[in-house]
Amino acid sequence: MLFNIRQFIIRFKLLLQGDPHYIAKGMSIGVFVSITPTIPFQTVIAVALAYVFRGSKAAAALGTWFSNPLTIPLVYLASYQTGMFLLGYSSPFDATCRSLSEIVALGLDVTLAIITGGVIIGIPAAIAAYFITRRIMKKIHPRKNLDDDTQNTP
Repeated sequence: MLFNIRQFIIRFKLLLQGDPHYIAKGMSIGVFVSITPTIPFQTVIAVALAYVFRGSKAAAALGTWFSNPLTIPLVYLASYQTGMFLLGYSSPFDATCRSLSEIVALGLDVTLAIITGGVIIGIPAAIAAYFITRRIMKKIHPRKNLDDDTQNTP
């Protein structure tokens, strides 16, 4: 198990090469998209947005993992409640929805509420993801550079 974790960390570091700002931008895009109700298309949307906004495409794809089977019901419920509050709608919501088509089937009010709430909740989450990722990347990169320098000295 420990070996697998080390391999994951090594692959993670290799995959996320570049400027901390570049990587953090991609991660924030991925986290933002993961909070919006775009489940079947999240990775594609995040990578496309990372391309457009010149962020790390690998970090964007990784950021979409923020929404997973454990967090999706909570994220959708929070998005729904936020959107319903902001839009002033009243409608039942099934927190077990797992795809955009299931949400759309609940009706326009629910769909608009979840999308609106997802965007509103996604903005601070993306900002937090940016600063957290940037800080982590700044700590990882200097260590990498020091390790490279010590390996090249006789």
